Amino acid sequence: MEAVQPIVRYRKLSKRFGDVKVLNEIDLDIAPGEKVAVIGPSGSGKTTLARILMTLEEPTSGTIEVDGEHLWHKQVGSKLVRADEKHLHQMRKNIGMVFQHFNLFPHMSILRNVTEAPIHVLKVPKEEAEERARQMLAKVGLEDKVDAYPSQLSGGQKQRVAIARALVMRPKVMLFDEVTSALDPELVGEVLGVIREIAEEGEMAMLLITHEMDFARDVADRIVFTDGGVIVEQGPPEQIFNNPESPRLQSFLTRFRSGA
Repeated sequence: MEAVQPIVRYRKLSKRFGDVKVLNEIDLDIAPGEKVAVIGPSGSGKTTLARILMTLEEPTSGTIEVDGEHLWHKQVGSKLVRADEKHLHQMRKNIGMVFQHFNLFPHMSILRNVTEAPIHVLKVPKEEAEERARQMLAKVGLEDKVDAYPSQLSGGQKQRVAIARALVMRPKVMLFDEVTSALDPELVGEVLGVIREIAEEGEMAMLLITHEMDFARDVADRIVFTDGGVIVEQGPPEQIFNNPESPRLQSFLTRFRSGA
């Protein structure tokens, strides 16, 4: 039986900001359809891991492949060279992104917020894009808000629109970067519920950067614990939360459970 190729492959990936090395030679594979949650203390490198995959930060060294193609590089003959903007633009079509802050266009209706990228990036005809958008807004429970504007929505509703906007592009991998951290506590559950439903459909790979431990345990197939710019430990949720091996992970979970 042929081995399944990873949909995302990090190889020896490092990132420096000045003298500070925030990622140190990370190797990480994500299989098609796999849900991977990344946990760790602030400053551990977990958000940078996602931002490089989102093409918002450029790696200092190492490579990432998405669906068998280099993200930040292009193969020219036998050499890997830095990718140009055209290549990055093409690669981004495979990657859906949902951020802490919803990044909706305030002057556009909800329907137009969700249809802009399919129409202009994927060149989907307007009618088809609107049909897709209505389906996705229904999926996140907002089919009645198509004509509303972002200022008329709660934070939780805005984040659900942002999820619909990413899903409508039909990406191969979805990135969720601390998507509940800007929300009031009473709105967190509605957003996590939507992500949980999407995860259960099982079609897309997901990389979830989160501090919601119960959510990570419920949704992820695998938990990756980062600290000091390296992957310290990874494994199934039961192993990571019930039988952590490394002292750093044990300490992190103890602090987390005590609310420190």
